[in-house]
Amino acid sequence: MTRPIFVSLDGPKGTGKTTLLEAVTKALRADNRKVIRLCERNNDPCRAETMALVNQLVRNPGRELELEVCRRFADSRLWISRHVLPEQPSGSIILIDRWYPSDAAFRRMVPFAEILRLNIDRNVQVPDLHVGVVTSPDISWARAASRSRGLGSTVIHSLAEQIACTEAFEQAVADQGWVLCRNEGTIEEATMQVVGEIYQLPALLLGEE
Repeated sequence: MTRPIFVSLDGPKGTGKTTLLEAVTKALRADNRKVIRLCERNNDPCRAETMALVNQLVRNPGRELELEVCRRFADSRLWISRHVLPEQPSGSIILIDRWYPSDAAFRRMVPFAEILRLNIDRNVQVPDLHVGVVTSPDISWARAASRSRGLGSTVIHSLAEQIACTEAFEQAVADQGWVLCRNEGTIEEATMQVVGEIYQLPALLLGEE
């Protein structure tokens, strides 16, 4: 019996995380792996209350309010860590679309190192593999603009903000030692990279001899 392994794909809007998650899921299942797809947003019991604070923060930016938003996100992740992740089947690979709120947390007043410390201090589960998915801001901005729902972001409203978000996110990836996936080529190339990184995890985690 091996515990589930936990893989997060995070990144700015429009970098193709959802498409990549679908492709990685398909590739792993084709290799007879048990894959569980989760979304932080759909498993957050306090999402509505937290997003109300996010909307308040957009109207009235301030460090203390931003810090409270970060605390609430961390508390929600702790709830998911205790009540959702342990319920997943043994030997499965859990893929989650976002674990840290990229577009809000990586470019505002509270440094990401402080946000990460909030999560660690609350015993939020750390992913076994954290993949930062990025593209050139021009590419992600154009991708987002072409979608029927647009960028769909509460806090990013211009290309300049998208550039700042991307640069700050890439710096966080480097600082934390996460895997960087530049999703600017074919989806097959990005999928092979992520699947390869998963298969480089210790054999014990993957349930292999």
